[in-house]
Amino acid sequence: MKKNSFPRVFSLCSALFLCLTVASSSDALYESFFQCLTHQSKSSGSISQILYTPQNPSYKPVLQSLIHNLRFNSSSTPKPQFIVTPTHLSHIQAAFTCSRINNLQVRIRSGGHDYDGLSYVSNEPFVIIDMFNLRSIEVNVEEGTAWVQSGATLGELYHGIAKKSSYLAFPAGVCPTVGVGGHFSGGGYGNMMRKYGLTVDHVIDASIIDVNGRILNRKSMGENLFWAIRGGGGASFGVIVSWKIKLTPVPPVVTVFKIERTLEQNATNIVHKWQSVAPQIDENLFIRLVLMPSIKPKLRTIRVKFVSLFLGNSRELIEMMNEKLPELGLQLEDCKEMKWVESVLFWNEFPNGTTIEALLERKGKQDRFLKKKSDYVQQPISKPALEGMWKKMIQMEGPILTFNPYGGKMSQISEPSTPMPHRAGNLYKIQYSITWQEDGVEVANQHLDTIRKMYSFMAPYVSKSPRAAYINYRDVDLGVNKNGDTTYEEAGVWGTKYFKGNFKRLVQVKTMVDPQNFFRYEQSIPPLASQQKNAE
Repeated sequence: MKKNSFPRVFSLCSALFLCLTVASSSDALYESFFQCLTHQSKSSGSISQILYTPQNPSYKPVLQSLIHNLRFNSSSTPKPQFIVTPTHLSHIQAAFTCSRINNLQVRIRSGGHDYDGLSYVSNEPFVIIDMFNLRSIEVNVEEGTAWVQSGATLGELYHGIAKKSSYLAFPAGVCPTVGVGGHFSGGGYGNMMRKYGLTVDHVIDASIIDVNGRILNRKSMGENLFWAIRGGGGASFGVIVSWKIKLTPVPPVVTVFKIERTLEQNATNIVHKWQSVAPQIDENLFIRLVLMPSIKPKLRTIRVKFVSLFLGNSRELIEMMNEKLPELGLQLEDCKEMKWVESVLFWNEFPNGTTIEALLERKGKQDRFLKKKSDYVQQPISKPALEGMWKKMIQMEGPILTFNPYGGKMSQISEPSTPMPHRAGNLYKIQYSITWQEDGVEVANQHLDTIRKMYSFMAPYVSKSPRAAYINYRDVDLGVNKNGDTTYEEAGVWGTKYFKGNFKRLVQVKTMVDPQNFFRYEQSIPPLASQQKNAE
């Protein structure tokens, strides 16, 4: 017994010493960061009110409140050293300085809908700058403009517009809990894009805090940086604090419908024709398809949901559909007329009679484990190929595919006008989606394997050279950067899929404004390596 006692005691002492060392190091980091923020901030409020550490009881609720993908909400998910929730612009400026001094990476979060968690997860020690306190909205009806801060949600923006005007709207996403900052900086699209183009086509000014802590507007940042943040992923270039947007007119009444068809109800023929009709039909009409395997004991089939917004009345819509897509069999009783802002509630499946105050809810429906991917289709998929898709989806019991039609205004804007280049030549965009509720690595791998197999299966039917992808459907399967040392060629593997020829210009802008690559993450725009080394 005595022979073994010393190693056991030594082991316990070593463990205790290690714990004390880690605690001491953590305390020292907190003290350094706290004092730095206090000295660097110009706000009169206490820093402790906007700074959260793992020891703070509010840290976990604040961190988890905007994690919408449960894959990144486990005990093994890397956690930030600090969460900074700025209420003043100097808090952001100070966070840059203090992160640099303490060798911490920065993650910038507005709504937390980043599908692969890149706005709030890092394998390096990091701090989250969480923008949810900066969410003011100022609507100028006379000018037809608004200033909106990046921490606002799309629902809060739509609510703010509707409270001031019933004939103005904004062409952005259909999910009201999505954050403005990430949505805008990734291009942004919604069910009015065939009429008005992308969200960023209507951004006319912005306020950004750059790597040097300067607060810049469109004039002072210059047109190159202003171009880059409108679809190039703003977190590569700084923190965009607010955006000035040009609002768009909508009629007093819009029409919506949501109907389903199965394979037994001629869905294959309808989907095949939809591919040619939806991108060419009147630009006031947007018809989304959601394709889902339906697995029942006596019937294994595909359900196709047709969800639409028409900027006009129901009789005009029926007349148009009877002429262009009679196979769907749309009836007047399938249509609902309402105000534009009410259509946002309809698209999100709120119960009839829900007031627009529901748009102010920042927490959406139940969060799940999920994975998403994207593609662009440039030629109609043949009926035999569609039947092959159905067979594959039924066999795998997933994933769900969503088809979003292009055409209209999207075909009239050139690829270089904004970093998000996917415009003319695309019939529709595909979103692949798989969700699950069970925790565990094995379960996750099974679902990830399912969506990746479907994505692989679709290769013959989608865009090529590159096989394009949508930046706001972040997908690390496409490739990731090395930490702080990624070449143009290496980043181009994923960068050209998101940005095509615009990737080169984005790299040039990054090299000008952030040559040391302070703002970096797994799919951030890298500076040219030679300039990065010179800056160091």
